[in-house]
Amino acid sequence: MDNTEFIKKCEKKLTEKFEYIDEVAYFNQVKVLNAFRENNVAVRHFNGTTGYGYGDEGRDTLGKLYAEVFGSECGIVSPHLLSGTHALTVALFGLLRPDDTLFCLSGMPYDTIRGVIFGENNGSLKDFGVKFEYCKLTDNGKFNFEEIKKKFNSKVKVVYIQRSRGYELRDAFSCKEIEEACKFVRSLGFKGCIFVDNCYGEFVEKREPTEVGADIIVGSLIKNAGGGIAPTGGYICGKAEYIDLIGKRLTAPSIGLEVGSYEGGYRYFYQGLFTAPHTVAQALKTSLLIGQAMSELGYINYPSLEKTPYDITRAIEFDSAEKMVGFIREVQYASPVDGFVTCEPWDMPGYDDKIIMAAGTFVSGASIELSADGPVKPPYIAYFQGGLTYEHGKYALERILNVLAK
Repeated sequence: MDNTEFIKKCEKKLTEKFEYIDEVAYFNQVKVLNAFRENNVAVRHFNGTTGYGYGDEGRDTLGKLYAEVFGSECGIVSPHLLSGTHALTVALFGLLRPDDTLFCLSGMPYDTIRGVIFGENNGSLKDFGVKFEYCKLTDNGKFNFEEIKKKFNSKVKVVYIQRSRGYELRDAFSCKEIEEACKFVRSLGFKGCIFVDNCYGEFVEKREPTEVGADIIVGSLIKNAGGGIAPTGGYICGKAEYIDLIGKRLTAPSIGLEVGSYEGGYRYFYQGLFTAPHTVAQALKTSLLIGQAMSELGYINYPSLEKTPYDITRAIEFDSAEKMVGFIREVQYASPVDGFVTCEPWDMPGYDDKIIMAAGTFVSGASIELSADGPVKPPYIAYFQGGLTYEHGKYALERILNVLAK
């Protein structure tokens, strides 16, 4: 069977899942469009400002728009949030104080946030007297409620959940699972902030974590929420009391969210949010097609093809570094930007191991665009994500199949 026929066979098996993804995309597109209409978004909101940015309608309306889309009270959306890690950092420092405890329910957090939480002498939360506890997940990658109950204590100020898998072999958490976790910690008497790292999870379902019990969600605009159009930035949405505290960390305690200019203008941020439901659907279909093909060839990969993914990433396990690196390089060669570049593992800032990363993207490092990466260590796992168009993902798969055949 040639590659074209093989891919058609995979697509046929995915017909029902693709139909469900289209249903979710339509639901979320209507939700986003209604939020635009209800907030009276106009051309003037795209204009940039300079200096202090007092009365910046574009900035303020963008925050309101995101808050409504994500079912929350308030939102911060800013090009001055440099990445998902930076947005998480600003939010955590805004909420936590010396002697507070940050309690992670979803295992050890992703590499780049570890230095923020418990780094030594680098300005981390630990350096400022904030304690950290976490619960390992169960063997099948789910919340371990028994352990959570044992470790929970009155010093916990913020409960932290990482929705996506990071560099772990587990499924992302669904909003239903996050809802169960929120209800459980509330049953333990917790009255503080439930905080969700929502990166890679926006618009994959009809609900967001802030609609099922989370108080704060945080994400990057060069992932799902920016729709492949936003050039930079991050968002933080949630309860007004928490957004107020976080805003005072983003700028200064005396001025909060009253200031903040961006001369470049906001059109890409508005347009990116508008296109995000469709773009996420393209990435989800690409993920499923890659997953189906790799499964047919005998490669273990997550999430399971028995269900719709709860984020846009797919973990694929290889039996050698050579195969893993070959897979990732082929994603780079299939890219519209820097498609001539050969990826090499390197000591990337914020990571514990050498990382190889394919990201031939229009927006540097944008993982809503077709990309793949992973630490080059056993088990050899490539983390694949994104795809602005399903057609691009299909083309990349053709190239990958040719390499694996060799």
